[in-house]
Amino acid sequence: MRIGVIFPHFEFGTDPAAIRDYAQTAEELGYSHIGADDHVIGPNPDRPGGWNGWVTYRTCIHEPFVLFSFMAAITKTVEFETCVLLLPQRQTVLVAKQAAELDVLSGGRLRLGIGNGWNEIEYISLGENFHNRGRRLDEQIVLLRQLWTQPHVAFNGQWHTIPDAGINPLPLQRPIPLWFGGQSEAMLQRVVRLGDGWMPLYPTPNDARPGLDRLDQLLQAAGRSRATLGLEGRLPYGKGNPVEWQRLVEGWQAIGATHLSLVTTNCGLKTAGEHLAAIRRFAAAIGIYVEGPGFKCS
Repeated sequence: MRIGVIFPHFEFGTDPAAIRDYAQTAEELGYSHIGADDHVIGPNPDRPGGWNGWVTYRTCIHEPFVLFSFMAAITKTVEFETCVLLLPQRQTVLVAKQAAELDVLSGGRLRLGIGNGWNEIEYISLGENFHNRGRRLDEQIVLLRQLWTQPHVAFNGQWHTIPDAGINPLPLQRPIPLWFGGQSEAMLQRVVRLGDGWMPLYPTPNDARPGLDRLDQLLQAAGRSRATLGLEGRLPYGKGNPVEWQRLVEGWQAIGATHLSLVTTNCGLKTAGEHLAAIRRFAAAIGIYVEGPGFKCS
């Protein structure tokens, strides 16, 4: 089981030196990957109609492709994952280009986690339809993989038309691995049909068991094995209790997680330095690599 960290955007700040230190420290400690969330724009809570979502215009969220390009230039081995990129609110061909470029510049260290999102205002602001995002996502996945593996593509879909054209450079990984966030029935079916991995947001392994039972049912019906699908859990830093960390690590390992990501937000850390100290403390207490089941991407 590979253990990584989730970059704590909104509690970390914008100091480039601190972001550099975070990426290099994570790599030096042996974390396998750095994850980053995706929100392009945040609503004003005082807007007409109000707003009760956790992302507002005051919430600092770094753009993941730019963030990872910066980190890739100052690291050598740590991998990068979007967790998750809100694909239907972005232009598909542009995402294909950006992801391919990052994959090339990082030496093939990108895993693209994708999802639908929940913020309708963000979709409106980016000029995309919130209400057909799931159906468009399916077509986007097909198109992404064609653009990443073929020098030129002729594509005529319901929402995309490419009159025989291609991106250059192509990524080193052909195609770039696509993992899915979300826990709905529709997303589980999409994971089984189209995914290389699943990154749900269950707080504990026990909470994940019903979803995994359903996933296994769908995999069996589709003729797929869990060995062909990655599974990533999240582990909250919480109150900094190594006994609790160990219990959660062992729990995720027992249910077949291939990846685990440490989350240090929302646990009282107030500065970039405190987040750096937290990932150091976790690494020292638990270790970074835990033997467990491997998987082979489909």
